[in-house]
Amino acid sequence: MNSQFGLMNVWAQGDWVTKAVALILLLMSLASWMVIIIKALDIMKYKRLASEVDAFWKSPDFAQGIANLSAGADNPLRQLAQQGIEAASHVEGHTNPQLHDSFDVSDWITRSLRNTLDEFTGKLQSGLAILASVGSTAPFVGLFGTVWGIYHALLSIGMAGQATIDKVAGPIGEALIMTALGLAVAIPAVLGYNALVRGNKSVLLKLNRFAHDLHAYFVTGARVKSKL
Repeated sequence: MNSQFGLMNVWAQGDWVTKAVALILLLMSLASWMVIIIKALDIMKYKRLASEVDAFWKSPDFAQGIANLSAGADNPLRQLAQQGIEAASHVEGHTNPQLHDSFDVSDWITRSLRNTLDEFTGKLQSGLAILASVGSTAPFVGLFGTVWGIYHALLSIGMAGQATIDKVAGPIGEALIMTALGLAVAIPAVLGYNALVRGNKSVLLKLNRFAHDLHAYFVTGARVKSKL
């Protein structure tokens, strides 16, 4: 049974502005959910890769430790380990000093590992700006649709010359649906953003610990043992 109220009626009775607002909210929702799903899968993958730290440090030598890490250019542990060994080899084997060679071994390895971490952090946080933008703007987009709908509803009521409840409730209720749509788009984006930020912090914390242990290994020859 077709209803004279609801989303389908809003779409059927709305003008091009109302339809444009609805389409914008739909695109915002699709974009935010795509980011949430893709980034959530990435965080799960990186957490799984981060669990290989123990296998790395239990290896008999550094080469075997790298071999025990999952292959692939997107493995941050492998990237850090390879960058660390390249930085250490550069300092030990470079005989022609240049400006950047004024760093000592510790500073050079720290810089190299930090660059790798910064690149991975940027990759990990990509897409979060979309969620932040959707979460902050979607309610106002929906509110604009509501204001526009109420304006036209009042015009129609004024032209009809009557303002009875049955004539006011339908158009005003349909206009308010746009506000609900804006909130329905914004709330998942905000919650998803917060959840992804927490997940990113968890992954980065493990990578920073691994980088710290790598730095200690290359500088002192041994991993720093945790007291916890």
